Amino acid sequence: MLHTKSIFNIKKTIIKQLLPIAIILTISSTSVQAANWLMLQGTESKKQGPGESLWGFIQVDYQQTDDTKLGAGPHNGKHAAFNQMIPELITSEGFNIKRARIGIRGNNLQIDDKINYFLLTEFGNNGITTGQKASRGQLTDASITFNHIPGVRVRTGLFKTPGSEESMQAIGIIYYVNFSNVTNRLLLERSYDNVTGNTNRNSPISAFRDIGVQLFDSFNLGGWDTSYAAMYGNGHGITMDNDKHKDLYLYLSTEKLLGKSGPRRHGLKFYVWNQSGKRTLIDVGIKNRERSGLGTTFWNGNFRLGAEYIQADGMIFGGTTGAGLPSDGATFSMQADQKAEGYYLDLGYRVIPSLELNLRYDYLDSGTKTNTVSNTGADNRREFTTTTLGMQYFINKKTTLIANYEFRDIKAPNVPSSAPAHTIVKAIDDRIALQVRVMF
Repeated sequence: MLHTKSIFNIKKTIIKQLLPIAIILTISSTSVQAANWLMLQGTESKKQGPGESLWGFIQVDYQQTDDTKLGAGPHNGKHAAFNQMIPELITSEGFNIKRARIGIRGNNLQIDDKINYFLLTEFGNNGITTGQKASRGQLTDASITFNHIPGVRVRTGLFKTPGSEESMQAIGIIYYVNFSNVTNRLLLERSYDNVTGNTNRNSPISAFRDIGVQLFDSFNLGGWDTSYAAMYGNGHGITMDNDKHKDLYLYLSTEKLLGKSGPRRHGLKFYVWNQSGKRTLIDVGIKNRERSGLGTTFWNGNFRLGAEYIQADGMIFGGTTGAGLPSDGATFSMQADQKAEGYYLDLGYRVIPSLELNLRYDYLDSGTKTNTVSNTGADNRREFTTTTLGMQYFINKKTTLIANYEFRDIKAPNVPSSAPAHTIVKAIDDRIALQVRVMF
């Protein structure tokens, strides 16, 4: 496999200009029933299906890199963590049951058809089923939604938090095998006990979920499907841990519908969101964790566009020591008081009904704040860029083949050219990612 670096040089300022936000601040009382990510769960009516429905999906992956070794630093000559398959980080090539989820959803027809329930479990091999307190057969969703109050639906339990488009997207129809850098490192939260020296996560990954209560609904405002959500949660992801610090999630979107409804409905959408909370590390105490973003999507059945800009302030994932492997003595770290920003631009074109070609460019500028609590300053800054060429082949409505080639690059822009960091980041390989996905 050729080790080809990204040939794209899209500037952050240009992307920001591509993300205008048209937010409608007043809310009417006329509800619409067309689905969006916020409304796909917990809002089933008696007319939409039976009182209960068994459903799920399976995703089988094959991923491969050249397994280029680190050329400097404390793990010189050893395997690089960023070239290994997650979650074990022990091989650069192989097959994996990435996700295998089964659940039940519906409304309580016998008692009250305005009460919905949603239950989902994970049996695949990923960040949800690994880490301390995790198990094969991990609960990911368990929620109840009350749809009695016009304009204010109430959902409580464990469920996806309102936020970025990539995190809210139904995983069963996501366009790529792997998440973008900005979503993976800033929003897919890992939890550790200390700033440095961590040998394992102290819990499963957040999976973009939390336990709490959410007020939400969607309204038709002059032909625009306008949705809002406000959630108050524990801030501990899918784990049952709890403390006095809570997270607040806010979301607002508006979409001009262009015809077909459903998970792949046609429309032009603008959205904005914010997440704020606190996290506790043993060695540095309580620190903030702030995330915010804005974006737009467009899909007309043939052409698809998605663009999103995301900012982070406070607690940020730092990766492994010198990009090494835990099996070689490397440890995971957190940056307790840092900043980051990034974006992605995603394009898709349906060549024929059964074939879609995809292109995504994503950029993350991480560790941009100096004079911080942890191992900070210029050495912490890293620029991640990935250009993904993709293809989706739809065998039928519930079976999809996905093929991706990722041109990956990392830079350490603020360290001296003679520093080991420059040689370390050059070891990152391009990656091949293949997946077959079946829904039922």
